[in-house]
Amino acid sequence: MKKALLLGESWTTHMIHQKGFDSFTSTEYVEGGQEFRAALEGDGWEVTHLPAHTIETSFPASAEALAAYDLVVISDVGANTFLLSRAVFGRSVSEPNKLDLIREYVLGGGGLLMVGGYLSFSGVDAKANYARSPIGDILPVEVLETDDRAEHPEGAAIEVLAPDHTALGGVGETWPPLLGYNRTRERPGGDVVVRVNGDPLIAVGAAGHGRTGVFTSDMSPHWAPPPFMEWSGYDPLWRALAAWVAGD
Repeated sequence: MKKALLLGESWTTHMIHQKGFDSFTSTEYVEGGQEFRAALEGDGWEVTHLPAHTIETSFPASAEALAAYDLVVISDVGANTFLLSRAVFGRSVSEPNKLDLIREYVLGGGGLLMVGGYLSFSGVDAKANYARSPIGDILPVEVLETDDRAEHPEGAAIEVLAPDHTALGGVGETWPPLLGYNRTRERPGGDVVVRVNGDPLIAVGAAGHGRTGVFTSDMSPHWAPPPFMEWSGYDPLWRALAAWVAGD
C-alpha cells in the first residue's frame, strides 16, 4: 500500500465579538484537506495527517523514518513550524532540523509535494519563508522572498501546457478557475505543466534520487472554490500528481 504523510492543513481561529459596550470571544479549530485525503485513499493510499500543531511532537525523527512514506505533502504550514519547537524557541535546546530531514529523504529517493496556501512557499507577509530553507532549492520552482499571494476574486484562468503528462491524470484542458495562488518563478530543470494567470500552477522535477512537485493554489477553499472542489477532475488530478511525485 502506498503511504503519504500530509503536514499542515489545520488552523485555529480566535474571534472577538464586540456588541456595543460588551464583548466575548470564541475559538474554532479546523482541519482541512479532507477531499484531498479522500481522493488518495480512494486510490489505495494510506494517508497520515499531522495537523500543524502536532508537527513539533509527532514528525518522524529521521530521514530513515520518513522513508516509510512514499510521499510527503506540505500544505499551508510555514517553515517556522518545522524549525521552532518549544525546546528550541523557549529553552535554546539544539535538535535536528526537520526540513534538513525532508531534504535528505527526497535526495535519497523520496517524494515531496508542496501545495499552496497563505503559509506555503513565501506566503502572506513572506511568513512561510521557504525560499532559503533546506528544501527551497529542491522544489521545481523558485520561491519568492516577498509576499507571494496572487488574489483573483474574479477567477484566474488555467492553461494546461502538457495535457498528456502522466502527472495530470488525463483530466483534459478545461479546468474551473481558481481564486488565487502563490506566485513562483520557473526554475531551470523544472517542468511546468500547468499555468495559472501565466504563472506556474503545477510543476514537477527530479531532486537527487527523488522527485518534487508543486501545486501553487489550495487543495481546498478558499482559493479552490466549489466548482473546482466539485470538478470531476479533482480526484484523478491529485491521484496522478501524487503518484508521479512518489515515483510510481
